[in-house]
Amino acid sequence: MLIDRPDFVQALDANHAWRLMNTGATVIVSAVHAGQRNAMAAAWNMALDYAPGAAKCAVVIDKQCFTRGLIEKSNRFAIGVCVREGAAACMALGSTSANNSPGRDKLIPLGIDYFDGEPHADGALPLTLGCAGWLECERYPEPHIEQTYDLFIGRIIRAWADARCVANGKFLPLDQIPPELRTIHHLGAGNFVVPGEQFSP
Repeated sequence: MLIDRPDFVQALDANHAWRLMNTGATVIVSAVHAGQRNAMAAAWNMALDYAPGAAKCAVVIDKQCFTRGLIEKSNRFAIGVCVREGAAACMALGSTSANNSPGRDKLIPLGIDYFDGEPHADGALPLTLGCAGWLECERYPEPHIEQTYDLFIGRIIRAWADARCVANGKFLPLDQIPPELRTIHHLGAGNFVVPGEQFSP
């Protein structure tokens, strides 16, 4: 269901946004085109570049995914870095295909809460709750690697972070992050882990 952007969601300098992707956490990839929106879970993702004004990220999206078609048509997508309180939504989005959903929109029938990213002529990107941060990206077209490896690169143009776990462009120390707001990492077969210890060698 569409909700107003929560007060704890704060704008994040896009030059620091790569830190959100540098954890190996499972993410939600969302897209919109011509009034059609969708979201999916993805475990294979990473930060690519942190140069000022050129921060990039990458995510693998299979050719069978409905979300991929929206990205290819709109040249935009968003990435939400999942936390424990969003694990059920992540599993639901990752276990259901929009190809089998009424209207090809999983967000409404699955009861997934989201808020809109920045306004855009093609529609605002849906940003799902249950994430530590969100990246709004422009597709960085690389047809060969997209077709050969299903790898999509995004130039981060806008970023948001949950102020309860991210401040000044960095994750808070682990002991200051509530357990339900710690990132989740997929092990397969529906099993996840969350960070349990922080140390400096």
